[in-house]
Amino acid sequence: MAAPIAAAAARSAVLACSPARWVQGMDAVSFRVSASFSGQRASFLSLRLQRIPKRFQAPCSAKHETIDKVCKIVKNQLALAEDTTITGETKFGDLGADSLDTVEIVMSLEEAFQITVDESSAQGIQTVEDAAALIDKLVADKDA
Repeated sequence: MAAPIAAAAARSAVLACSPARWVQGMDAVSFRVSASFSGQRASFLSLRLQRIPKRFQAPCSAKHETIDKVCKIVKNQLALAEDTTITGETKFGDLGADSLDTVEIVMSLEEAFQITVDESSAQGIQTVEDAAALIDKLVADKDA
C-alpha cells in the first residue's frame, strides 16, 4: 500500500536548484527540476528542466559602477564597435572571445582595479557579472 502512495507523491515532486552553472548549456541563474513517473511503475523516471522567470531571480551581487567599468574594458579589449550592447549577463563567448581573449580581459581587469585574480577564480568567470562580482569581492578583501 505504501508504494502507490510514494509513487503518487513522487509524480508531483519538484526541486528548485541554484545556480545553474552546474548544468551545461543553461544560462539562467536558477532553474526547476521536475521529476515524474510514467504509469504505475516507479522505474521510468523522467526529468524536465524549466527556467524560472527573471523576476524571481536574485539581483546581481556586483556594484553597478563595477559592471559598467568591466563592460568598457571588455569592449576595448575585444575591439568591439561602440554601439555593441554589453550587460551583466553577457557571456564572453557570445562576444567572440576565446580562452586567450578571456585571459587578456582578466589581465586588463587586474590592472584597472589594482587586484590579483588567482587562476582558479579566473576559470570561473564566464560573464561580465561574474567578473564584476569577483572584482568587488577582491577589492573588499584588499581594503579590509
